[in-house]
Amino acid sequence: MYLSKLFIPTTKDVPAEAKIKSHQLMLRTGMIKQSSAGIYSWLPMGFKIMKKIEQIVREEQNLVGAQEMLMPTIQSSEIWKESGRYEDYGEEMLRIKDRQGREMLYGPTNEELVTDIFRSSIKSYKSLPQILYHIQWKFRDEIRPRFGVMRCREFYMKDAYSFDLNDDEAKKSYNKMFYSYIRTFNRLGLKAIPMAAETGPIGGDLSHEFIILADTGESQIYADKRIFEINLDNYDYSDNSLKKMRNDFSLMYAATDEKFNSNEFEKKVKKENQIKTKGIEVGHIFYFGDKYSKPLNGLIDTQDGKKVAVKMGSYGIGVSRLVGATIEANFNNNVMKWPKSISPFDVVIIPSISKNNNENIQKAEKIYKDLKKQNIDALLDDVDENMSNKFKKHDLIGIPYQIILGSKSVNDKIEFKELNYKSELLSLEDIKSKLKNK
Repeated sequence: MYLSKLFIPTTKDVPAEAKIKSHQLMLRTGMIKQSSAGIYSWLPMGFKIMKKIEQIVREEQNLVGAQEMLMPTIQSSEIWKESGRYEDYGEEMLRIKDRQGREMLYGPTNEELVTDIFRSSIKSYKSLPQILYHIQWKFRDEIRPRFGVMRCREFYMKDAYSFDLNDDEAKKSYNKMFYSYIRTFNRLGLKAIPMAAETGPIGGDLSHEFIILADTGESQIYADKRIFEINLDNYDYSDNSLKKMRNDFSLMYAATDEKFNSNEFEKKVKKENQIKTKGIEVGHIFYFGDKYSKPLNGLIDTQDGKKVAVKMGSYGIGVSRLVGATIEANFNNNVMKWPKSISPFDVVIIPSISKNNNENIQKAEKIYKDLKKQNIDALLDDVDENMSNKFKKHDLIGIPYQIILGSKSVNDKIEFKELNYKSELLSLEDIKSKLKNK
């Protein structure tokens, strides 16, 4: 892609309404544009990053046997009345009526709808376990939307739902999703701490939040830093291994302020291992048993001929929120560096452009075409402006690698830089090798 052709409406000014780095950066680099309070259009670069996150989430869900589907954004109120949540959910739920006067709602979550799908389709224990998920837009009418995509009204979310015969089997599904979440955040270049949490309006008796460290986070967290030393390579997808994995994480102290116990923290964690900082929630998992299947008659036939309510769990990841959270975790000293797995481009080519000399732009175009042949996604900055402005702009955009065609590039050696590191002179073949092995 040529920068001159890319729809990326950048601005030098920090918008007055943007209070945190991710909101400022996403507006300044043309990733999003506000449509109304808490609702955004996702412009090409921001959308590309979000779709890369979505794909990683999808791959890790598929690996634990979850099956993708798609449920509608608009739901009938009837199933919510069956579960008892229609009046209880509060003003965050956007309630509407169609032209026939039927009460509808814009889905804030999907426990009721997926239970309705299950109860009409699965009747026997032989079809269990099942894990279904979808990635869909949600709407919650926040009283005060703020912080850009971090706390908005319309957001893109992955939510999964497990169905099991009994509590023991359900906890195996829970462990699979726990493992899947840790793997997902690792692939996104984020260090996420799983913390026992309150279940909130979804209900249940087992819940974990996944929180990444960030100074701008809303949650105060306390943890043992040795939790980051737990190596996922030591576990596999077998039930016993996953049970051990979750137990190993549970042994490490980790709590938000609502569950924090100062005496317990000081007793369990040595001073040098204590983390006291803020964090951002990027995922939440719940086990709530038959909270929804009982009132909605989500019953299955057991092996001995009885009918029992299926045991359920719910598992959410804010896909659009992760774009902002990743910025908050990685932005430093006016430089943004996207993790390589979700960067909008693999590399940017930055030539020094002169009216009297088009040698650099010709060389840049040749390199660009060569990289494209190697399936390396490159951005060519063909905009005529001084190099200082180019570097400031690309420090904000955050593409992790830069090929710089300026005074330092000589003969067959080209200046190559990874953000936050010193540049080096390499041949094009060496650069391609580095990019392919990233």
